[in-house]
Amino acid sequence: MTALPSLDEDMEQGLTEATTVDGLAGPAVRRARAWLSRAAEPGSVAFWRFVEDAGAVEAVRRLRSGRAPDAVRALVGARAGQDASLEDLLRVERCGARLVVPEDDEWPAHLLHCLTLATSEEPDDPRHHSPRTTAPVPPLALWVRGPARLDELADRSVAIVGARASTSYGEHVAGELGHQLGERGWTVVSGGAFGIDAAAHRGALAADAPTVAVLACGVDRVYPSAHGALFHRIAESGLLVSEWPPGAAPHKHRFLVRNRLIAAMTRGTVVVEAAARSGAQATARRAQKLGRQVMVVPGPVTSAMSVGCHELLRDVELGAVLVADARHVVETVGRLGEDLADPPERPTGARDGLSDVAVRVLDACPVRSGVGPERLARVAGCDVLDVLRVLPVLELADLVERTDAGWRLTPPPKPAAGAGRG
Repeated sequence: MTALPSLDEDMEQGLTEATTVDGLAGPAVRRARAWLSRAAEPGSVAFWRFVEDAGAVEAVRRLRSGRAPDAVRALVGARAGQDASLEDLLRVERCGARLVVPEDDEWPAHLLHCLTLATSEEPDDPRHHSPRTTAPVPPLALWVRGPARLDELADRSVAIVGARASTSYGEHVAGELGHQLGERGWTVVSGGAFGIDAAAHRGALAADAPTVAVLACGVDRVYPSAHGALFHRIAESGLLVSEWPPGAAPHKHRFLVRNRLIAAMTRGTVVVEAAARSGAQATARRAQKLGRQVMVVPGPVTSAMSVGCHELLRDVELGAVLVADARHVVETVGRLGEDLADPPERPTGARDGLSDVAVRVLDACPVRSGVGPERLARVAGCDVLDVLRVLPVLELADLVERTDAGWRLTPPPKPAAGAGRG
């Protein structure tokens, strides 16, 4: 049995290999990024810049040999001497997953470029970098579980986020939004959590549309544990996505880091319900800083779960748009001139389309006893000839009727015999 090459041997050989072959990263590059995804926690500006400048393979070689800058080595610590890259790649393969890296055609480069631009504005001095949990750093790699292509699903996608402790109103709205967006060919992206996230995912699945859950743990783990069936359904047609390698636990700080991907990897973020202080609010503000449109569903002013939504709408600098359904969402983030919302249907009545004179004559008609055209002309403030011209129109519309005494309003229909009994 042939022994598998060690990580260091693969990295040495990778220096002479092509970075990309037929739209896929070379084996050494993929293994290097698999190792890097476990070596350091995502979100560090200094670590991302180090890998970007050196390249994935050379970055691993320097970290393994102790030649990386001290600040970068400190982020890796004891993990520099460990290697589970091959095991990780085999483990995700067994559960129907894969590692997608920036060198692959499948990488959603055009959407994630906003993170690259935001990171370029970070200061050179590491002491002044944004905290890791809020820094707008691009991912080094993404572990992806499901049959769909990540770039294709992300191309027309909308994030729906909100409270875990949601109300029945919020879950209904999120489910309807997910279903309507799915019917229109848009991908719903959320975090797979209880409440609004789960309702949005289920709404999309009910429309037989793919949906994406961005996780704060390995794609082979289910968190929350009650969502095993939901995650299985998502992975059948959509995607489970994570920056963390297989087996990674859902530590609290990882949810904060994860939120930037939900904001960046979509064309806009919809907040359905949010308390006065919530992760959904934070995700919305991160989306705005990345140049993404923020949309908000209003709620009852008496609901604590809508306080955060209303605060977002009141923030003039945020530029949030009020949305009530998928038509509003698609018009806001869709392609100019193509994704326009139809005007809402309004009830029509017999008065619609009447001329000004006809409306005035109609208002002048009495309810009970009829009157002549001369009397209608005086009350309506018009000529008798105008009255005689519009009365037949009003009669055809069943708005007025002629009696022996003159013209009056048509009485409302009488209720059928026995109506209202029982």
